[in-house]
Amino acid sequence: MRPKKHILPIIILSQFACTSLWFAGNAVADDLVQSIDLGSKLIPYILSSVQLGFIVGTLSFAFLMIADRFSPSRVFLVSALLAASCNIYLLSKSISLTPLLLARFGTGFFLAGIYPVGMKIAADYFNTGLGKALGYLVGALVLGTAFPHLLKWFDIGNDYRLVVVSISILASLGGVMLWFLVPDGPYRKPASRLKLNAFWEIFGVSSFRRAAFGYFGHMWELYAFWAFVPLALALHNRLTDANINIPLWSFLIIGIGSISCIIGGKLSLKFGSRKVAMTSLLISGCCCLLSPVLFKLPTGVFLTFYILWGMAVIADSPQFSTLVAQAAPSKLTGTALTLTNCIGFAVTIVSIQLLSTFSEDFSEQSITYLFLPLAIGPIFGLVSIAKRSS
Repeated sequence: MRPKKHILPIIILSQFACTSLWFAGNAVADDLVQSIDLGSKLIPYILSSVQLGFIVGTLSFAFLMIADRFSPSRVFLVSALLAASCNIYLLSKSISLTPLLLARFGTGFFLAGIYPVGMKIAADYFNTGLGKALGYLVGALVLGTAFPHLLKWFDIGNDYRLVVVSISILASLGGVMLWFLVPDGPYRKPASRLKLNAFWEIFGVSSFRRAAFGYFGHMWELYAFWAFVPLALALHNRLTDANINIPLWSFLIIGIGSISCIIGGKLSLKFGSRKVAMTSLLISGCCCLLSPVLFKLPTGVFLTFYILWGMAVIADSPQFSTLVAQAAPSKLTGTALTLTNCIGFAVTIVSIQLLSTFSEDFSEQSITYLFLPLAIGPIFGLVSIAKRSS
């Protein structure tokens, strides 16, 4: 049964509209702390509170099996409205540090009902060709990730209040649009009751474990790479007297991943999600290992390398989600996707903190080795996903 043509575009648009709460919020963090005189040192805590909220949210949604017990479209709508409400609270005249952190935490918490649930909705419609569908879906998320860098390049968003209001409205409309136009999919198999042993049942499936561990290795590299792209560009500028436009090229290097997600999704129809994921991991792992020698090369070579890395580092993400969805018990697909998101994003905090510590302690010359530890992720992921059932 082929879904109606509007289904996938609506899921993609709604997903982008709602996840913009996450990324555009990062773009206005500087102006936000200045407006309430909190100091720039608190910006990392504001950004981390969203990540923490997402991790706690995904863990809660997974434990309660929200996406499998209730209508995913309704969960998406309610989560979008609540996340938008948390975001709009940033404009409260009486807001201080604690309410600010709680508001960002709340935004992250309810994003747990948006990103993994959006993938669950896609899985309910695409029994075949899921890798292609998720390629488009994750591609939209990648554009959202790159969005703050584009704002900086255009030097817009000086009135952060306008950004906050417009993004909150956009997210609300995204939730409403999906609820009205995308009913529960034909392949949805709802869970009739809460199963407290669902985690053990999911991880008891060997093919799920292999896909999940591959995804965790991928996540070890992904967000740390994205977070430190501007630093890498700035370092190349200093070492070679180049004049790279850092916001523009940060957007291009991260944003190009949206195209590779789509390409990878189409290739998965011919070669399978497993081969596409392994190839992407192999390429990005090689980029990690080669990164120290490229900082002093000509700017054109350096940028070409980072564009390639930006494509490889994310192209496997929708394919791992496809493998997870296909391997999980049919009545626990939403819980499986949410759980892997939870653990995967927890992994990103460790790798980002590790690189942050290295970037502070290393000399300018030795900092060229900054990305080497990220190779641990692709190596672990390749070993995990390469194993076959006996």
